Amino acid sequence: MKGRKPLPKAYPAQVETLGDHLGGKRLDLGLLQRKVAQELRVTEAPVCHWENDRSSPALRCVPRIIEFLDYDPYDTQPEDLGERIIAVRRKLGLSQKELARGLGVDPTTVGRWERGQGRPSRALRPRLDAFLAGQALAM
Repeated sequence: MKGRKPLPKAYPAQVETLGDHLGGKRLDLGLLQRKVAQELRVTEAPVCHWENDRSSPALRCVPRIIEFLDYDPYDTQPEDLGERIIAVRRKLGLSQKELARGLGVDPTTVGRWERGQGRPSRALRPRLDAFLAGQALAM
C-alpha cells in the first residue's frame, strides 16, 4: 500500500495566524525551533511563543520572517491608504517614527494617515507614493 504519511501532531490544521505559518514552514523543512531561531537571529523562546500564538514578533523581526517563509503572511489586499501604509511599513520593519523621519514629517502625522484621519499634502504625496511602491526612503 502506498499513501501519504500523516502530518505531525504539531502541524497546524488550518493556517490562520503567523504562528501557523511559521510552524508549518518549520515542519515542512524538518527544522527545530532552535534552527529557525538562528535563521531569524532571535533566541528559541520567541519562536516558540510565536508558533503558539502567545506573542507577536517585534517589528524589526518581520522582514526576516517574511524572508524565511518566502512569502508575506500579512499579505492582504489593503483597500485604503492607511492600511497600505501599515502593510508596507510592517513588511520593511519600520516604525511610524522611522517612516516619519524618512518622509520628513512628524510621527503623529503618519499615525493619523494610518487611522484614516488625514491625507498627505500634495507636496508629500509623491514621496509617500514612492515608499508605497517599494522604493527606499532617504533615511
